[in-house]
Amino acid sequence: MGGLAQALAAATSTAAPPAHRPSGPGPQAPSAAPGAPGGSAARILAPASDGRTGAPGDPAPSTTRAPGHPAASPGRALAAEGARSPGRAPVSEAAPSPGRPAPDAGRIPAYPAAERAVRALAEAVKYAQWRRQAATPGKVPEFLDDTIDEHGTAALIGRLLGPDPDPRGRPLTHDEACELLAGYGIAVRPALPAPDPEAAVAAAGQLGYPVALKTTAPHLRHRADLGGVRLDLAGENALRRAYDELTDLLGTPAELRPVVQAMAPRGVDTVVRASIDAAAGAVLSFGLAGAPSELLGDTAHRLVPATDRDAAELIRSIKAAPVLFGWRGSAPADTAALEELLLRVSRLVDDHPEVVSAALEPVVVATHGLTVLGASVRLAPPPARSDLGPRRLPSY
Repeated sequence: MGGLAQALAAATSTAAPPAHRPSGPGPQAPSAAPGAPGGSAARILAPASDGRTGAPGDPAPSTTRAPGHPAASPGRALAAEGARSPGRAPVSEAAPSPGRPAPDAGRIPAYPAAERAVRALAEAVKYAQWRRQAATPGKVPEFLDDTIDEHGTAALIGRLLGPDPDPRGRPLTHDEACELLAGYGIAVRPALPAPDPEAAVAAAGQLGYPVALKTTAPHLRHRADLGGVRLDLAGENALRRAYDELTDLLGTPAELRPVVQAMAPRGVDTVVRASIDAAAGAVLSFGLAGAPSELLGDTAHRLVPATDRDAAELIRSIKAAPVLFGWRGSAPADTAALEELLLRVSRLVDDHPEVVSAALEPVVVATHGLTVLGASVRLAPPPARSDLGPRRLPSY
């Protein structure tokens, strides 16, 4: 602070240099008195035109401009330098004419970090893709192969709900859910109950080996990591041994509710869901099966009715999508069959608002085709429509 006070005292005690006066007739600018605000001290402390505070000779921050820009010309550079020099009168710039570019035209955007520039470029690419896609919107398929029985499914829903349905709705049993989904061409692999080892052996004989033995208890459902699933049981001895292991480790058959199901071709386990959102309406969701996807929230959503483009984007928009397309040398999954399944579920929920919730888990997508191993459906009276705004109508 002492050095600054001495500098101020020296500056205020020194007479200002004579101001430059242009030659020729005209009004002359008055000279500033040594101690007046326009003196040396004022020039030292006064902020510059660009908001900086400092000495008149301090360099201004550089601005990157395109080659050939008007601001890059020597005349403009001299004008800017004259505006900053203490003993030189500022040079006024003429307003741009209609035929000349504006002073800010042709500026090159500058970013403080390369990451921000890459992010901005990515957003520009996404916007361009969105513009191209908007020119050719997707279509809702019509399914002309007679696999959809809309009227029969509506009659089945009416019988399941009854004449006086509970406003809270009711979940369907496994057999009821399979019958409902079959009306829209969605086949669920049968699973037979096995309350004891003898029933398990009989069910395996009916379905054919190899089979899988699974528990359906709520706390163990879809949790293969907890040991509630035994796969590739090729014979009666293996099935009995697996049954004894399950009951010894996890509980009694009444608690576990085991079932026997025929093995499906190996593939990628996925989950397809549809539900009614109070704000958005019917929503179609997709993700990979398993705890990691649920914990990380790796699930994609689209509104119903979904188009063919929506179904394709739904599969490819999750972070784990490379698993379906030959990740690390694995065989790519049949994404075409998966897209068709998504569109059928979308059509079911769109045609019948009584289907307030539907979940297909797991859906094993193999190299050729897919298999739905589990399904749950909940029916309820259609929710009341309180909004009067426009809704997108199905085009099939």
